[in-house]
Amino acid sequence: MFKENLGFVGRQWLIVFLVFILALLFLAAGLMVGYGVVGDGDNAWAILSPDKWQELMSKFTGK
Repeated sequence: MFKENLGFVGRQWLIVFLVFILALLFLAAGLMVGYGVVGDGDNAWAILSPDKWQELMSKFTGK
């Protein structure tokens, strides 16, 4: 019985992990579409760089 429960819990964690990974992928795709297509950015991949995020945060915080 313990082995069956462990297998069930393992499958549930796998599903949670897969949903988390898919959510991150869709978030990245949405950011790229929003920045590159809707926002007329020159390079859609640029929104995923840490430098771009630092620039955006400095605009919002004023630092």
